[in-house]
Amino acid sequence: MKAEPQNKSQALDAYAEYESQITRRHLEIGCYLVMVLMPVGVVLDHFVYPDKLWLFFKARLLCALLGGAVLLSLRAPFTQRFHRALGLLVAMLPVGFICWMIYATDGPRSPYYAGINLILLAIAFIMRWSVDLSVLASGLVLAFYLSACLMRGPVPAEEHGIFVNNIYFLALTSVIVVVGSQLHRALRVREFALRYELDQNKVQLEASNSKLDTQNKALADTIKKLTEAELQLVQQEKMASLGVMSAGIIHEINNPLNYATTGLYSLRQKGKHIAAEHQADYEDILKDVEEGVSRVKTIVSDLRTFSHPETESRDEIEVAGVVESALRFLSGEWKNKVKIEQNLTKEQTIFANQNKIVHVVLNLIQNSIDALNGKQFQNESPTIWIEGRIENGLSRLIIRDNGPGIAAKDLDKIFDPFFTTKDVGEGMGLGLSICYRIVRDYDGQIVVRTEPGKFCEFALEFPVKE
Repeated sequence: MKAEPQNKSQALDAYAEYESQITRRHLEIGCYLVMVLMPVGVVLDHFVYPDKLWLFFKARLLCALLGGAVLLSLRAPFTQRFHRALGLLVAMLPVGFICWMIYATDGPRSPYYAGINLILLAIAFIMRWSVDLSVLASGLVLAFYLSACLMRGPVPAEEHGIFVNNIYFLALTSVIVVVGSQLHRALRVREFALRYELDQNKVQLEASNSKLDTQNKALADTIKKLTEAELQLVQQEKMASLGVMSAGIIHEINNPLNYATTGLYSLRQKGKHIAAEHQADYEDILKDVEEGVSRVKTIVSDLRTFSHPETESRDEIEVAGVVESALRFLSGEWKNKVKIEQNLTKEQTIFANQNKIVHVVLNLIQNSIDALNGKQFQNESPTIWIEGRIENGLSRLIIRDNGPGIAAKDLDKIFDPFFTTKDVGEGMGLGLSICYRIVRDYDGQIVVRTEPGKFCEFALEFPVKE
């Protein structure tokens, strides 16, 4: 709209001009659709009525040319007052030709009946018509179809059902078109009223522009202060949370430390005088100590990077080796309690930091063990399946258990920091959050599938390094 209406009469005139412009634009779209879709229908003729292919193609081409003629006529200024009539003509052109094809083929049995329904829907969704014009167009469509079927003579008895069915659905579609036109028109009036109100408000806003600039500046300063305060509050909350969970962290660190201390003591006692028959024990203890120390370093490093992410070295690590390390460290918790089934190959690798990925796998297996411990089994035994495979450019490691699964209401929150479903003192809600961040840092993702009461599956997906 170029000018601001000052009274009701001017507003109505502006609305009429607005409707005229939009109607013309939609009428042009309708012409283009007729020009394109009618000739394209020759493909359908080829498969349905190949014997009439050339005849129908000429008819379709003629319809497209007539649609083009209507489009050209819209360029003439004197046609503006005839937009309603031209819109009706554009809609009836394909209706007439399609009904002629129905007459020339199988009458009520002709599949071209579907094309008339499409045109009715186009009338509802593309042409901006009033209710009276929609009623007229729908009536003409029904009349054309009845003529196409009845001009062939009486409808055979075996085709009565099809004929009544087609008329019934054409009538229903016509009702939908009429109702839709009314609703669309009401929406357009509402839209224009809102535009008018916005334009009126724009005048007032421009008059108080300098005052608004001052207020906006003050608001920006306030937002900046609020943002700074929010950041400080988040940091304070984080530090408070870290303080609250310090006891739990100490407890978690003490376990691997005690494990490592015991192993070191044994090493110091037996290292120099170890006998051959104790060599295997020596190697196991050494591995346990290394795993324990590595676990401590991983926990501290994870906690530090949770607040301050850092870059790390990355290598091609074997998935089987990662799983083996995690299972060995947790052997005291799953052996003779949980069945582990593996399907891994030494060839599968992940480009990442080994300690970090071991921590992720260890955390997921630990979660599975905890979940299995909380479920009563009757006709099955507690089992964890670990499978690795490369597919679709991804190196995937899947850890699945037949535990109680995850409730639907918790699925969107399992990766949130400090969210946990465990009892107080049994978990701090950081495990999956840290795992999520670690996997994301290596351009991977964690995909979760679960069915409460039956299973839970975590799939780690990493891009394969070229």
